[in-house]
Amino acid sequence: MNAIVPAEAVPYDAQALTGPEKAAVIILALGEENARPLWESFDEDELREVTLAITQLGAVTSTMVESLMVDFVENIARTGPVSGSAATARRMLENILPKDKVDAILAEVKGPAGRTMWDKLSNVNPVLLARYLSKEHPQTIAVVLSRINPDHAAQVIAKMPGPMAEETVNRMLTLGPVQKDVLTEIEQTLQNEFITSLTETQGHDTFEMMAEIFNCFDRQTERRFMETLREKNPEAADRIKALMVVFEDLLHIDDHDVQILLRYLDKSQLAVALKGANDEVASLFFRNMSERAAKILRDDIDIMRPLRAREVEAVQQKIVEIAKQLNDEGKIFLSKRNEHEVIF
Repeated sequence: MNAIVPAEAVPYDAQALTGPEKAAVIILALGEENARPLWESFDEDELREVTLAITQLGAVTSTMVESLMVDFVENIARTGPVSGSAATARRMLENILPKDKVDAILAEVKGPAGRTMWDKLSNVNPVLLARYLSKEHPQTIAVVLSRINPDHAAQVIAKMPGPMAEETVNRMLTLGPVQKDVLTEIEQTLQNEFITSLTETQGHDTFEMMAEIFNCFDRQTERRFMETLREKNPEAADRIKALMVVFEDLLHIDDHDVQILLRYLDKSQLAVALKGANDEVASLFFRNMSERAAKILRDDIDIMRPLRAREVEAVQQKIVEIAKQLNDEGKIFLSKRNEHEVIF
């Protein structure tokens, strides 16, 4: 987060600031990378106005920054209902992208990536697909799983209830040729009942956007803003907190997914992250490693120099980002804090 709190900072009156000036303060407070989504949402005229405001703004007190950030979140919380459609999305995209890229994006967001239904299913989180298929007849499940990527089918079967999984495997072993009209009916049902529903639930609302921003703050900054927001709008604070993902939330993933996550982690970074983690989180990682690897990691942690909390939290957040990316790719399954819902 950019430092904009010099002793001689100008004592601005929040009410006297224009819209572009308020936007300029928030963008400077978020920093270049975190503010990117805001920049990309402006049209050319708005970009000029905000850019001009930044060049003329000067220094702003930390109290003013905090006040504007809280007002920003509160305004989001008070936002009334909005209406979106494919036509609206197309118009917005065409303002910033060439037509061919717009067409490609819209084609992709209609469902999981893939040209055919079976390609799309191979890109759906295996836990979600297992939950949906578990309601179907084993013969139907066998047909579906026989058509998707074998590796993905294996993950789906592993997430299904034991008896259902066993019956499905038996059906797949004896599965003969499937009539074309039966396949067509299954594809149509999957599109109408599952893929369309999945696409509709994957949109991010404004609270999800703010949760992403809060996730990018260091812990001290996040706590400061969250405490201030909680005083003014506890409901908004609770909603944002529930959507955030922190290092301790990794306790909610199963051992198999922890083992997958470990493949993508730098062991030196993991040592830093666990240096400041509680025993329960540390145990989660140690028990999913070989005895030798766990011993080496423990030794690395024991001989590590003392670390500042900020250093540890920064590395922990990097690991969270890797876990979230793997979740988005369907390689692991994350659940929300104290809930059993999927994080998209």
